[in-house]
Amino acid sequence: MDEDAFGPLADFLAGSGIDGLLALGTTGEGILLSTVERRRVAELFVEAAAGRLDVAVHCGAQTTADTVTLAEHAAGLGVAAVAVIAPPYFALDDQALLEHFGAAAKACAPTPFYVYEFARTSGYAVPPHVVEALRERVPNLAGLKVSDTPWSKFEPYLIEGLDVFVGPEGLITQGIEAGAVGAVSALGTAFPELVAACVREPTAERAERLAALRAEIERFPRHAALKRVLGTRGVPIKEDVRAPLRGLAEDERAELDRLIPGWL
Repeated sequence: MDEDAFGPLADFLAGSGIDGLLALGTTGEGILLSTVERRRVAELFVEAAAGRLDVAVHCGAQTTADTVTLAEHAAGLGVAAVAVIAPPYFALDDQALLEHFGAAAKACAPTPFYVYEFARTSGYAVPPHVVEALRERVPNLAGLKVSDTPWSKFEPYLIEGLDVFVGPEGLITQGIEAGAVGAVSALGTAFPELVAACVREPTAERAERLAALRAEIERFPRHAALKRVLGTRGVPIKEDVRAPLRGLAEDERAELDRLIPGWL
């Protein structure tokens, strides 16, 4: 773990106009870390944020036991929220999902709890009616982060009374106009000011620019590419990623370096 980078990264984000960060999400490689490492990352982010940013922690894991352990630990740190994705590999039915999310929400109560809906990563979607049923069971369910595309798959999660954060950058404007409260964006790690501007003054042009930028980044190994961008922006962060993710090849690094100035 690149422990020396947490402070500078938090400084960079705190000065960029965003309100908070989601630790250990998809871009944070959380699912690839051990539970011990994930607890350490949560602690480092809370310490580095130093009250300047709200820190939410993604605690979703393959097993309910690990998810509960991580959620309880995060709540003990005083984080702003806990988020949990549906466990990958096994496509859980409604009852299994309710029990899994319910256990995680109770473990972190009264900390606000968010369902992290990302069907492409989980391998299946959490049905909106399961979210509705979960709300009846756990009083600390606050909302969702939704990363599904296209809009037809995103819109059903705009459930009245729940805060929804938009994951796909190209849907930020449409999502906020339809009632979403903000965005949790992969691009926000390296281009936070662009995402913040689209959230605060949503326009089709800003969303289209972010969607185009995301498509460009996706041509490269995304995790390493975003770290490379951060490095060019003055954040002393290593490009290392956790296997089986891979780093940048030399030709990819050279092409990325050529493109970055035009993105900023």
